Amino acid sequence: MLTLGIEGTAHTVGVGIVDDDANVLANVMEMYRPPQGGIHPREAANHHAERVTPVIKNAFETAGVSASDIGLVSFSRGPGLGPCLRTVATAARSLALSLDVPLLGVNHCIAHLEIGIASTGCRDPVLLYASGGNTQVIALAEGRYRIFGETLDIGIGNMLDKLGRELGLGYYAGPAIEKLALEAERYHELPYSVKGMDVAFSGIMTAAMALKRKGVPLPDICHSVQETCFAMLVEVTERAMAHIGKEELLLGGGVVQNKRLRAMAGTMCEERGARMFVPEPGLCVDNGAMIAWTAKLMHDAGIRMGMDDTKVDQRFRTDDVEVIWRPKAALL
Repeated sequence: MLTLGIEGTAHTVGVGIVDDDANVLANVMEMYRPPQGGIHPREAANHHAERVTPVIKNAFETAGVSASDIGLVSFSRGPGLGPCLRTVATAARSLALSLDVPLLGVNHCIAHLEIGIASTGCRDPVLLYASGGNTQVIALAEGRYRIFGETLDIGIGNMLDKLGRELGLGYYAGPAIEKLALEAERYHELPYSVKGMDVAFSGIMTAAMALKRKGVPLPDICHSVQETCFAMLVEVTERAMAHIGKEELLLGGGVVQNKRLRAMAGTMCEERGARMFVPEPGLCVDNGAMIAWTAKLMHDAGIRMGMDDTKVDQRFRTDDVEVIWRPKAALL
């Protein structure tokens, strides 16, 4: 059976097609790029509404299959921006009804973990999930993916993007910040906001802007922000690994493409005698393949949804989902 997944929680509308063995036959995506400022949910949703049909067609062409080959349709049910979620949910419902196949709504955060497990070969990892809207440390415990630590304010990616706008680096500023950080001459101390197992980033951004007003060079600011924020993330991740006794670390989310974050997490794992796993870039960012694969696992475990069950949930918590499929998925 082939499964089609539609992702659309925020800036990206993506469509993936996977088979029963987690082979990704297509993983096509288009990103909304605002002309100025950050993402406006309605404008992003309008982008998704305009582009979702062409992206679906592109996915069929890439996979070399037709709509009649699809046995299951899925979509990102949340968490995310309401207008974006509703747009892709409508598209998925329409497609499922027209093909007369089952429809499943998928938790976006869990999908990052499941595609990571399937694509890297790890079995029971702790996931450091670092993206624009989400920053969580997640692991399986007692039948659910439990959140062992998370941001108390904004996601690491959103903080970097907002900082980038203030520094004149444009939007989706993570890559620009990473590049500038390599030119830094010194580290400037910033607030280290770890509170138990959780982290907070807004104070770091305020302090970074204060450095700018003092005339600190941009490379130094970028370097200091990266070192501080990534050290915080690695600390709470290591504490989670020690607490629950897991020896695998999986990285997920767009921010984990940052080479410095990978290096710091890799050093931590090496010192612990643990192993680190990172999916290919197209499976780290928001994508339809991860939605499709997670839906396939859910469907195989007997999960079914009527149309009334597919209402989107902007605050869909990772630990709201009973993970009844995991024993099967662990055998991959």
